[in-house]
Amino acid sequence: MINAVGNRMTREIARQQKLADALERTQIQISGGKKLLRMSDDPVAARRIATIGTSQASMTAWSSNINTAEALVSQADGVMKSVSNLMTRARELTLSAASDSTNPADRATIAAELGTIADELDALAATRDSNGEPVFSAGPARVMRFDSDIAFSAVPSAADVFVFNGNSLSTGIRDAAAAVNAGNRAGINASLDTLTAVIGHVADKHAEIGLAGGRLDRIGDGLAARNITLKDERSTVEDTDLSVAIAELNAQDLTLNAAQAAFAKINRQTLFDILN
Repeated sequence: MINAVGNRMTREIARQQKLADALERTQIQISGGKKLLRMSDDPVAARRIATIGTSQASMTAWSSNINTAEALVSQADGVMKSVSNLMTRARELTLSAASDSTNPADRATIAAELGTIADELDALAATRDSNGEPVFSAGPARVMRFDSDIAFSAVPSAADVFVFNGNSLSTGIRDAAAAVNAGNRAGINASLDTLTAVIGHVADKHAEIGLAGGRLDRIGDGLAARNITLKDERSTVEDTDLSVAIAELNAQDLTLNAAQAAFAKINRQTLFDILN
């Protein structure tokens, strides 16, 4: 009889300890805001959270690349506007030098301005970003990853932009300056043809950069939308539903208090009460 009572008491103490542990767990879930405290609580949910976390980390890196590329595109766009203006000005100067009314002094002035334009083009080709890296890379165009299956160069290389038919744009301008200074009509006409073609080339490259910027915007919007979806899913799997948890906490507290009260009342009996 005594052994049976002792066993019953042991089981009741174990039950109450289990209730207390559950109550403490719920309190932690409420205070911490997370319903999964250990992977063993729900292995499937824990694995899904880990998968979402990996995806979110990748998307953070891709979003950072998009921000970097967008800054490069913005800077490159400004450079291309300057290049376009300079090339247009160079053609205007060369065209004026082709006039029969232009005297040697005027041609010398035009040649000097063309030389200045060539220097400016060289400086623009060497433009650097905020990190000190070339906006237009000296080697192959810089390729960046923006999604698991999307990687491209948002800005072309220096050779793609500042070289035309094997010659740098600045060299073509200096050739025009030399022809103008010498009064070489054939050289001036050839330079005019080249400058016209180069202006078209610069416009094409400028358009490519603009298209890349638009593509980056669309990719960024897609990543943002996916990130919201993943964040919501993770919250559903991982975060504590406070209304449900608080209701559960109250129920657990009532159950534990009732069990403790009953246990205390029973244990106020004497040994003779139990034996009788």
